[in-house]
Amino acid sequence: GGVPLSKVSKLAADHGLGGLTFAIGIPGSLGGAVLMNAGAYGGEMSDVIKEVTFLDENLNFQTAAATDLSYSYRHSYFMDHPGCVIVEAIMELRPQAPCEIKAEMADFTKRRKEKQPLEYPSAGSTFKRPPGHYTGPLIRQAGLAGLVMGGAQVSKKHTGFVINREEATARDVLRLIKTIQNKVRSQHGVLLEPEVRIIGEDMDKRRGS
Repeated sequence: GGVPLSKVSKLAADHGLGGLTFAIGIPGSLGGAVLMNAGAYGGEMSDVIKEVTFLDENLNFQTAAATDLSYSYRHSYFMDHPGCVIVEAIMELRPQAPCEIKAEMADFTKRRKEKQPLEYPSAGSTFKRPPGHYTGPLIRQAGLAGLVMGGAQVSKKHTGFVINREEATARDVLRLIKTIQNKVRSQHGVLLEPEVRIIGEDMDKRRGS
């Protein structure tokens, strides 16, 4: 569960196993990708996951088929049961020539570099895509491209990303996310739901305000 997803994708390619090319540029671990049904370029983890072994909230080992894990867009059973720990996953991939797989990966990587702010640290796409809309245009139309709070900034290259422009703190990022949500909801009537997982206490509550 702790292995980087990109490493798994490359390993599959080396062994002539297709189906994971979409995962080459997704940050984070296999366990995290299984938990939130990570995806890109028309593919997602629920397309390839066969079964998952995990520690349940009582610290008992469990194994469940993917069909029993409530997979949907950026959602799984584990998001409703945060006490679970994903240990491993079995994936069902398909035979494919390594040269074809690596060509697809190179294409996806090129497209990411052209369209995403990979030159700055970030947690990937900040918000889920709301039904009937695209996140980036909503944020750009709200006039938020380039908005800075502390060390965090709405990327000008792809406004769906909050980047660490200069030593951003968690508070900077959370303030900027909240500002984006409020502005987009005010102007477009759309509530942007974070795609990133926010772990820990609310900053304002911690300060007692």
